[in-house]
Amino acid sequence: MSVLIAGGVVVDPVDGQYPADVLIEGQRIAAIGPAAASRPADRVIDAEGLLIMPGAIDAHSHADARILDDDVQLALLRSGVTTVITGQDGVSYAPGDGRYATEYFGPLIGRHPHYTGGGVAALLDTWHHTTRLNVGYLVPAGTVRHEVLGRDPGPATGSELDAMIAMIRDGLADGALGLSSGLDYVPGSFADAEELAALCRPVVAAGGLYVTHIRGYEENSAPAVDELITICRASGVRAHISHFHARPDLMSELLERASVAGADLSWDAYPYFAGFSLLSMALLPRDLVARGAKVAAAFLRDRDNWSGLRADFEARSGGDTNLGPGWEDRLRIAAAGDPHNADLEGLTLAEAGRRRGLDPLQLAYSVLGDSELTTTTVMTIPKPRTDDDLARQFGLPGACSGSDGIFFGGAPHPRAYGCTARMYRLFGRERGDFSWPELAAITANNAARRYGLVDHGRVRVGGVADLALVDPAAVRDRATFEHPTELSEGVDVVLVRGQVVLDGGSLAPSLAGEPVGRAGN
Repeated sequence: MSVLIAGGVVVDPVDGQYPADVLIEGQRIAAIGPAAASRPADRVIDAEGLLIMPGAIDAHSHADARILDDDVQLALLRSGVTTVITGQDGVSYAPGDGRYATEYFGPLIGRHPHYTGGGVAALLDTWHHTTRLNVGYLVPAGTVRHEVLGRDPGPATGSELDAMIAMIRDGLADGALGLSSGLDYVPGSFADAEELAALCRPVVAAGGLYVTHIRGYEENSAPAVDELITICRASGVRAHISHFHARPDLMSELLERASVAGADLSWDAYPYFAGFSLLSMALLPRDLVARGAKVAAAFLRDRDNWSGLRADFEARSGGDTNLGPGWEDRLRIAAAGDPHNADLEGLTLAEAGRRRGLDPLQLAYSVLGDSELTTTTVMTIPKPRTDDDLARQFGLPGACSGSDGIFFGGAPHPRAYGCTARMYRLFGRERGDFSWPELAAITANNAARRYGLVDHGRVRVGGVADLALVDPAAVRDRATFEHPTELSEGVDVVLVRGQVVLDGGSLAPSLAGEPVGRAGN
């Protein structure tokens, strides 16, 4: 199958922006410019007035299972995304049989409809021509730790560490792009820098990337980045910070500190002023969460335990700038996790507490007990920043666009549906902070280079034809916190591996997506 994209403007993060036709033969770009128009094609796409951009690579996605669903594929493609990187924050299905990830991270990644075990290779097979997007995967360190140590919060013994390293090595050999960790989640929070450096050594040997939800953000970022620098220097690993958010001045200082120390860092972020996570991560002690959802929920349903939990929370929140005064007005219920509490979705904990006649902490303990810890929350940062701050942030070295997208709940975060289109609208058309080639680097090529996807992220001859036709005058995100599932506009045609998967703004039949691995495919 050959496709000629005629009359458009090529946007490449390296070669720049220029008018040219693009010819695709099979999965790859065969010619650009006059040579493209001189050869016959099975289909011609009129791209007059459109930008021919590399399909965006969502550097941090939680669409691990939902990527198989048409509604999620449509949302991502309408935003210009052609590849998602999953297995994030240290918890996902493989290795193991997937039950741990489903119990703990089910509210974020869902239940996989096909995977029941078999390791990373078996999981990657579930994404082979079953979706319209490409999928990359990271070996999740928390899942690995749970497979070896179970719910034990203690340090790994020598033999346990060897078993984890072997599991990571196998996952990388099966096609994983690297290793992820989630150091604010369990059991990742129980791993120290020495353990993490040891787990990173097979990543170095495989040429992979260590991707980490660090142990603190905002004003707590400095010690977390210092720990990451220690891990990089001890192991030699290249590292990437997930959803990095802090004051731009602080981010700049910390990235410079890492560079001077010899740590090779990149990072991703989304262009919004609020986060999203499990409510249990924000409010519950980790030793309680580590007992498992059913045990923790039973503990929460006994109201005699609430006073002790409150004392623990007050002691912990004093040193956490994200949970300072007014936290109850900044945490909003995204998914209640229990149908009896669905009416609370979209409300802050303060608002929901008033509806139930409870104070905010009591309300949180109640809904977490009812949902067996599956309640999720949208979290507004304590000191909201401006679009100028976001622009400065994305101008720092190593920037990638990552939605951290989660497609569950009655009031989810709009970043899942509009992240990339928002980047194009806000920083491209409206503000002009970045040129279109610079935006192509942030949304596609920077992630491609970091993850080793050498044939993705550019519009060049020989590259994989993952392309989005973007209307620079019309592209915009429509998802808001009030209406978070609205589809983006201005991207009506998308190709994945040379096949049209979005046509006229609607899904095309072709399931062209495949797993992606380092140094090819």
